Amino acid sequence: MASFDVMPNVQLYQPAELDDALELADRLGEQGWLLGGGQDTYGWLKDRAKNPQAMIDLNGIEALKGIRETADGIEIGAATTLRDIIRNPLLKERYRLLVDAASRVASPQIRNVGTLGGNLVQDTRCWYYRRGLSCYRAGGNLCYADSPEGMNREHALFGASRCVAVSPSDTATAMVALDATMVINSVDGERTVPASKFFAGPATHITRMTSLEPGEILAAVRLPSKWAGKRFYFEKVADRNVWDFALVSIAVAMDVSDNVIGECRFVCGGVAAVPYRLNKVEQAARGQSLGDATGDKLAPLAAQGARPLNYNHFKMPLMENLVRRAMRG
Repeated sequence: MASFDVMPNVQLYQPAELDDALELADRLGEQGWLLGGGQDTYGWLKDRAKNPQAMIDLNGIEALKGIRETADGIEIGAATTLRDIIRNPLLKERYRLLVDAASRVASPQIRNVGTLGGNLVQDTRCWYYRRGLSCYRAGGNLCYADSPEGMNREHALFGASRCVAVSPSDTATAMVALDATMVINSVDGERTVPASKFFAGPATHITRMTSLEPGEILAAVRLPSKWAGKRFYFEKVADRNVWDFALVSIAVAMDVSDNVIGECRFVCGGVAAVPYRLNKVEQAARGQSLGDATGDKLAPLAAQGARPLNYNHFKMPLMENLVRRAMRG
């Protein structure tokens, strides 16, 4: 597949108001590409692997930016940069989990321009798909990664359905752990979706990774006060400590009182097409004390039900060890 140094000819719209962007998104449908920081967009277009008719640049819309308190937590505009999230004092104080996850996205240069919305809705990194092969996710009838010769070291342990690609978003795991609400706008109005249902697996949408429909724009994310200031843990394991995607990551939110765990949410990244909740670990953790003994007890539950491919068995002990590390007192 050829790569090009220049962008293809494509119409560029730069609306200043959200209503104008929604009208464009509705009119262009799947031929319109929503542009945030552009860190994933330009690669797709320069490789000619995606060929939209037009780009709708959302960066001039002030309503999509900013971090503000609400009656029940904090709302973050989808066009807010990852840098602004990392530096925000309210988020550092109340939702450190998201700050830690955003801090592990790519490089400082990319975080300076990359947006929260762009990070959440980015497409998978499966190289067969990214290089333009006609796999299931691209509308074909084959998964090249899940084949006898397929290179699937980075692919899914859970939830595969024809496609075995995984979600690449670091902030998505934090959103599910924090029980965030996604605010979606269209010309028909606003709807909200829990983060746990926003991300879509291949059995639901084989060609999408979120529940966004054509014409819809992710406008904001709301973090509930319920989890403000709780105990958090985030860790990302990658081949490199800079500018790389997770092999496995974990985002944990726990309500801990007198060292005893109450309600908790454990979410792994890099193991499924969606942020993957460790339901068995969560159930077993409630009522337990933080510490190495509890970590050893919970760890074997982390990868239960996994269906490893030829080259990704190593992710299972990684998941177990990340649970152990999250439980350290």
